[in-house]
Amino acid sequence: MTRSAVANIDVAAVRHNLTVVRHLSPHSKVLAVIKANGYGHGIVRIARALSGADGFGVAHVEEALTLRAAGVDIPIVVLQGFSDPQELQTMVEHRLQTVVHLADHVDMLESVSLASPLIVWLKINTGMHRLGFALEQAKAAWLRLRACRNVLDIRLMTHFANADVPADASTLQQIQDFEQVTHDLPGERSVANSAGVLLWPQSRLDWVRPGVMLYGISPVAGTSAAALGLRPAMTLTGRVIAVNAVQRGGRVGYGGDWVASVDTVVAVVGMGYGDGYPRHARNGTPVLVNGELRPLVGRVSMDMLCVDLGPTPSARAGDAAVAWGVGLPVETVAECASTIPYELVCKVTPRVQIVEHGHGQG
Repeated sequence: MTRSAVANIDVAAVRHNLTVVRHLSPHSKVLAVIKANGYGHGIVRIARALSGADGFGVAHVEEALTLRAAGVDIPIVVLQGFSDPQELQTMVEHRLQTVVHLADHVDMLESVSLASPLIVWLKINTGMHRLGFALEQAKAAWLRLRACRNVLDIRLMTHFANADVPADASTLQQIQDFEQVTHDLPGERSVANSAGVLLWPQSRLDWVRPGVMLYGISPVAGTSAAALGLRPAMTLTGRVIAVNAVQRGGRVGYGGDWVASVDTVVAVVGMGYGDGYPRHARNGTPVLVNGELRPLVGRVSMDMLCVDLGPTPSARAGDAAVAWGVGLPVETVAECASTIPYELVCKVTPRVQIVEHGHGQG
């Protein structure tokens, strides 16, 4: 039997979303962030779709090596940096660039013997308080890197903590602090993530680092991806495998949590948390069945979920049901599951069939 759950990946949408980034940041290079298996869309697939980017950002060396093994030849930046001298050697061998975000990184670069020097990205902590040198330590780190024989070039970066909130003054403070601490340090600069690209024009410096917007997902609460000119790259669908009449008072699913208030018809869709659909999606979460938004009812199980079609059946076995994607934004489903869309697309499981389309389209 053909697997019910299918993730349709629209590579034309990915390319379109890159054009949106280019339009908003015409004077910036684009470091496309494709970590976490391309946000669940397939890291090699997304790299090929985004071949027009100026570079790729990945979380760790293993992701970078996957890209190199697939023939991806453009610059790759390892955003979490390196953990030991052997990883530095690997970076040189495969022409990778690295973020430097703590003193141990500088120590290793000064002590190791490399066949050729690396481009490094000095990360400065301007308020995220996760990775990066403190403001008062940044210049000293830069001076050490400039003097290091294993460093070819130094680029400067920071990371926003709350750029997706337009009224949050802390983002402007981060920009100002970054500008102040780097104003006399040569090197290309990078500040903007997806929210920065969309909301903070002053953060679009030499490089921008879009991630989630490339997949057609809005990083801005209350603003849809469509309103931002973005197109969803993933449409997750399942097949209706049964349609059942449920009388008033009938209970649906494990625990009987949902009780029919009137006679109705319930469709059973072959998709569940074993495919990556959120188990904690609440009753009423929309599912798109034959172009009509219908509410999820009962608990999501491993392989199935149930949808209330109302008193008149609008679907039959074999029909498609969209969990998220075209016609139903993943942001909407994430809100109903008390999570974020990043988590949903990243958690699509290997048993879901991937269908790629959009080749030759812009």
